[in-house]
Amino acid sequence: MIKSIKRALKKRKAKVFFAFLGCSAAIWFINALSQTYVSTAAFDLEYVNFPEGYLFKGASKKEMDVKIRAGGFQFLGFNFKNKKVSIDVSEAEKSDSKFYVPENDYRTQIEKQMTGSMALLEIDNDTLFLNMLPVITKKLPVRPRVKINLAQNYLLDGEILMTPDSISVIGPEDEIDSITQIRTEKLTLPDLTSDFVEELNLFKSPTLKNTSYSESTVILSGKIARFSEKIFEVPVMVINLPDDLDVKTFPDKVSVICKAKMNYLKELQQTDFEVVADYKGKKKEASKALPLVLLKKPEGLHSVKLKETEVEYIVKKI
Repeated sequence: MIKSIKRALKKRKAKVFFAFLGCSAAIWFINALSQTYVSTAAFDLEYVNFPEGYLFKGASKKEMDVKIRAGGFQFLGFNFKNKKVSIDVSEAEKSDSKFYVPENDYRTQIEKQMTGSMALLEIDNDTLFLNMLPVITKKLPVRPRVKINLAQNYLLDGEILMTPDSISVIGPEDEIDSITQIRTEKLTLPDLTSDFVEELNLFKSPTLKNTSYSESTVILSGKIARFSEKIFEVPVMVINLPDDLDVKTFPDKVSVICKAKMNYLKELQQTDFEVVADYKGKKKEASKALPLVLLKKPEGLHSVKLKETEVEYIVKKI
């Protein structure tokens, strides 16, 4: 019993000791962080706001060594190793064809990005030289390289849509002056029976090393509908006939073959079509046939054609 009490007291004393030790360490740590320190760091440089008409190809420095004075708490919460600072290239100076940012300018920019209680003590005093390539901008149409295979008895209902249908190409004049269009990557759509929407990457030649596109992809879409075929027997009307002549054609009706969506075909009638034979259009004076023309047809047909292209006729004087 006495041994158990002694062991309990020892454990209690140990807990109290470690509690005091932890509190002391915390107080020391807080006190240390409240002090002011001087330390070195390396900032990664991120170049932004490039002047219009130029392509940024790099700079003389990718990172900047600095010496900073700040409180311990600030150092603790400030990750210098991966810290990025922005260099505004729009404020760069230009001499002949070279762009550069003087030390005073980029120092001011860096100081503005630091918290108010931090002080920038030292910084590299090298001028930042920028590699800027003159470029032009051209707006070019996009041409899809798509092979569409429709399943039997299906057709495209309307035009294929592409968004956007043109893009801006930015690059050196000697790289893009001969380009007249932008092509997509190749795509094959087999046996389509329903509407489609596809995202296509734009093809970029390896020779366009300094050229960029305003878009990297386009959206291609189209509607697919089931269709059927129907034949209408339409009377032939002779036109441009002299007043003293009467003409009879053989046959007096011809077949008009239509392809369209099934529900649309059901609404069509023979009177929606008009076929004429032009008496003045006969190939020779003694010709026994008149050419046929489909003069009237409804909108919305996938295809329409005459089964016969000419008719025979006889002439009777009135």
